[in-house]
Amino acid sequence: MIAPHRTERLRILVIAPSRHPIAEPHAGGLEAAVWDRVHALRTAGHRVTLVASHGSDFLDETPVELRLPSVAWTGPVTSDEAYPPGYVDEVAAVLARLVDRLERDPRAFDVIDNHSLHPLPVASSGSHGIPMLTTLHTPPLPELVDAAAQAGPAHAFLAVSSHTAGEWRALGVDATVQSNVVDPDAWPFGRGGADPIWFGRIVPEKGPHLAIEAARLLGRPLTLAGRVGDVDYFERSIAPHVGHGVRHIGALRRSRLARLVGGSGVALVTPRWEEPFGLVLAEALITGTPVASFARGGVVEVLDGLPGTRLVPPDDVDALAAAAQELLAIPRSERRRIREHALERFSATARRADLDAMLSRHASLAARSDAAAVAS
Repeated sequence: MIAPHRTERLRILVIAPSRHPIAEPHAGGLEAAVWDRVHALRTAGHRVTLVASHGSDFLDETPVELRLPSVAWTGPVTSDEAYPPGYVDEVAAVLARLVDRLERDPRAFDVIDNHSLHPLPVASSGSHGIPMLTTLHTPPLPELVDAAAQAGPAHAFLAVSSHTAGEWRALGVDATVQSNVVDPDAWPFGRGGADPIWFGRIVPEKGPHLAIEAARLLGRPLTLAGRVGDVDYFERSIAPHVGHGVRHIGALRRSRLARLVGGSGVALVTPRWEEPFGLVLAEALITGTPVASFARGGVVEVLDGLPGTRLVPPDDVDALAAAAQELLAIPRSERRRIREHALERFSATARRADLDAMLSRHASLAARSDAAAVAS
């Protein structure tokens, strides 16, 4: 393992999305990416304060009053698109308290690393002047687009893919591309297998029902691993197939999920929306498992030129099954090459120095700009 890169020790505030804890088993790729970010920054020696929901890891530096509320349902959970009554107001209240503290003590942090989907951190960035980087993990959200117009001069945007950057740029939000990364130690090389796997959030836009159709065409059993994010969709489109060549094993901690993915023959990726990045692509490839995917959104650039991958037209299940069949036929020895190329593109360990340098550079550039403004 590469030794942690040493650089100046920064005081970093990381703001997470609010809905799910930043803890295992990760609710989705966004939560996994933020967890890895905080872990990497702390490993590099930075002092990191995480604003995230109750139940998250890394909250040792976070005052209780600045911890975001957990989603608590009194009735059945319907989908990831819904919130319990009053929840959004509770989140806004915590973020308002955070902004108030930053305004009262703008020297508390050297830089803010923002991953929140709430507009308040972006819109208020000019009021405290602390250098802030906001990562755009999703297609454009109207509230965030409006907030970007109010962002302070020490604020910059990052996007997880060129595709996503282009979507935001079309609405006036300029962003630099910084793709997602994967911890290679958490996703070790796998032994491979004979059957396909699908993993991720079980929601309509991820399309696991199409993976079921493709596996049936392959004549092979399919494992689905992931949290049910839309109960109605699961009951309607997934549950009737469970036990009939399909098994659903729910959300798994990363170590178990990585062994499962690494022990599979091919990963099926079936986005039905303009996927910003698709972290499952990188995770599967780093274990050496080939990937067959619909060519949609940022997936095309993520997989561009990588061995052990096949892209097919969106929603074309026949083509997906044919691509998976090709990948299942490649020699096991090819898995090493798949991992090596994936490490070059996605390894968090290899790119840790870049992350340190980016945050340090943004903090120092903003500081110099602020000093110049005061001098004038």
